[in-house]
Amino acid sequence: MQQAIWLLGKVTPLAILDVAIVTLILFGFLVLIRGTQADQLVRGVLIVLLATGVVGSALNLTILNWLVQNSLPAVLIAIPVVFQPELRRVLEQLGRTGNFLTTTRTRAIAHTGALVADEVSRGCQVLIDRGFGALLVFERTTGLEEYVQSATRLDALVSAELLHQVFFRGSPLHDGAVLIRQDRMVAARCLLPLSDNPILGPELGTRHRAAVGITEGTDAICVVVSEETGAVSIAEHGQLHRLPDHSHLERELTAFLAPPGVDRGDGEGRSNSYAGLWRQRVIRSGPRVSAVIAPSAGRGSQ
Repeated sequence: MQQAIWLLGKVTPLAILDVAIVTLILFGFLVLIRGTQADQLVRGVLIVLLATGVVGSALNLTILNWLVQNSLPAVLIAIPVVFQPELRRVLEQLGRTGNFLTTTRTRAIAHTGALVADEVSRGCQVLIDRGFGALLVFERTTGLEEYVQSATRLDALVSAELLHQVFFRGSPLHDGAVLIRQDRMVAARCLLPLSDNPILGPELGTRHRAAVGITEGTDAICVVVSEETGAVSIAEHGQLHRLPDHSHLERELTAFLAPPGVDRGDGEGRSNSYAGLWRQRVIRSGPRVSAVIAPSAGRGSQ
């Protein structure tokens, strides 16, 4: 009781102001990195530091407490290096608007996976008929905002017509990937990391390696249309699955984009689709990179 009274006596208006300023700075930084891979990294670091600090203090573990206290300076030094893109974006927004709490993106509320799958399926059919390739990356919980920074922003509703205009061979936007966030095409010409996994065969081109590469480190979904063969593939968790034919794309993409347990509305359980069976295998065996080809599809050039 006396300790509580002593602590309350230390609470002054200046101390409250100090805590409020630090809280606002931290909150503003978290808002600005929301939607990027740094968001999850920050959460993980904070959880580890808080957990080790609580355990060390509760059990009076001297060495653990020493490690936590001495690791804080290293964390502070690493922040400008690890979060350089986010810090640059903070300074840019402060210079443009002066509003520290400006959000980096807006989020749709309603689930639009079925609508997006329909538009993408129709768009891919047009591209296949005309002999064009395509690479689409669908953002899920892992933010991909860093890949938008050097791309061409679109911020348009997903439509089959726009997909055709982007991936038309004479279009200046056809190189790179289109990033889709919920029901909007956020950007085109996104440069994705290429997978260097030796399991992928030499017949797989740049688009397929980019699809595998971005899904190795994120939970994104990628759709690839081969310019040479017209084959359609879906990548998730570093695995590339070629669909037997284009007619499966809408159903499979709807299943991949839907949250677990959500009925697609066609009267069939999600586990009956390739997406459901794929996820069951990934849960049992863990993510790994491999080329997964449907039995009815050959392993020809893509």
